Amino acid sequence: MAVYTVHEPPVRGGATAAPEPERFVFVRDGFSFWALLLGPLWMLRHRMWLVLLLYAGLAVGLSLVLQLQASAKIGLIVWGLIALLIGFEAATLRRFTLGRRGYRNIGIVVGDDLELAERRFFDAWVRRDRKDRADDPAGAGSAPALTPLRMPHPASDVLGLFPEPGGAP
Repeated sequence: MAVYTVHEPPVRGGATAAPEPERFVFVRDGFSFWALLLGPLWMLRHRMWLVLLLYAGLAVGLSLVLQLQASAKIGLIVWGLIALLIGFEAATLRRFTLGRRGYRNIGIVVGDDLELAERRFFDAWVRRDRKDRADDPAGAGSAPALTPLRMPHPASDVLGLFPEPGGAP
C-alpha cells in the first residue's frame, strides 16, 4: 500500500469557505522512478522552479569541478548518485515546493492507489464536516474550521496486541 500526504490549498482571495476538493494535492511518499530517470523534466512537470534552479546551479558547479579534477568514470558515478538522491527525495522536494506556495500538510492517508487514497480521505473529510455541524447547532450555516485530519484506521488493519485502536492494555 502506498502512503500519501494530503496538502490543503491556500484560501483564495479572502474566501471563508472550505477550499474546493479538486485543489487538494496528494503526494505519494517513496521512490520516484521518473525523478531518477528524468530529474529536470520531472521538476518542470511539477512546476518546481526553485528546486530546478538549485539543481541547475549544482549541475554547473559540479560539472566544472568534475571536468577539472576527476575522470569520466568518477563523473558518471557522481551523476548517478545525484540522480538516485533526487529519486529518493522527490516527494520531499514536492512537499517543500507546495509549502512555499502556501499549501498546508493536513494529513496522511494510505491506499492501494491514488484513487482509493482520495476516496478514503474525502470520506473521512465529509464525515468530520457532518459531525462538526451536528455538534454546533448555532453555527449550522457557517463554514467548519479546517483542523488537521488524521485518517482513522479500520479495526481489521490494527497491528499489535490490542484488538482495536485505543483499546486498553
